[in-house]
Amino acid sequence: MNMSKVVFGFFVLLALTLNFGFFLGEIDNPDHHNVYELFAALVVGLIATVMKLGERSQMSAMLLASSLVVDLHLIAAAVVWGIAVHVTDTGLTPAVMATIVSLSGGALLANLLSVVLLTMDTAGYSR
Repeated sequence: MNMSKVVFGFFVLLALTLNFGFFLGEIDNPDHHNVYELFAALVVGLIATVMKLGERSQMSAMLLASSLVVDLHLIAAAVVWGIAVHVTDTGLTPAVMATIVSLSGGALLANLLSVVLLTMDTAGYSR
């Protein structure tokens, strides 16, 4: 068993599950979406992205691209949250929360794509 592949798969799946946990709930209700869960999803996503660097196959390029999309969406969600709470007097209104959760939904789709691609890549190795 290749331990680096296990660790890589762990971080890809953890990024997906953390993002799903944040995304789940009423889209406009701040009580259903924890800022620390968004932060954890972002940090784990960034770790997964760094782990994807250096690979040279076409599948690895697609995995890296999907991971960059995840990072971009989650960074944008964190920036919207931070600006709404700390820069403006807006606060976490239902509209702001819906924007944050929508951005994390885009990241969730890219995370799903990463898991599907990783599964296809793994299935190809066994043949």
